[in-house]
Amino acid sequence: MMMRQTVEDERLVRLTAICLALPETTRNIQANHAAFLVRSKTFAYFLKDHHSDGIVSVACKVLPGDHLLLSQTHPERYYLPAYIGARGWVGMRLDVGEVDWDEVAEVVFHSYCLTATKRLVMQARGVGHGAPRMER
Repeated sequence: MMMRQTVEDERLVRLTAICLALPETTRNIQANHAAFLVRSKTFAYFLKDHHSDGIVSVACKVLPGDHLLLSQTHPERYYLPAYIGARGWVGMRLDVGEVDWDEVAEVVFHSYCLTATKRLVMQARGVGHGAPRMER
């Protein structure tokens, strides 16, 4: 009996490396999606065909109003995902054009900072240089 080996989406692999580089984070796979948590609070989602929208993205928390601003000023890259978009989350598309992984890391880092404790945020910032740079 042959076992079928599943190859993980390369975008999810890259996103996982970004998210799990932050202090006290975990990944939880849920069908075509993945949730990234700091302790027990979600700070990012990998969404693949979320509610049959055909989009592959990372969804993150942003400051109040920024989800609308980003989706209106950069509709080719950002959008409001079903259900969570109305709650202050924005989706960053990973399925159009070339993905700027530094930008992904920055958006994820800011979402982490809005979710994690102050102590963990300080630990993530290290010496205060902001979002960690990811290897390409």
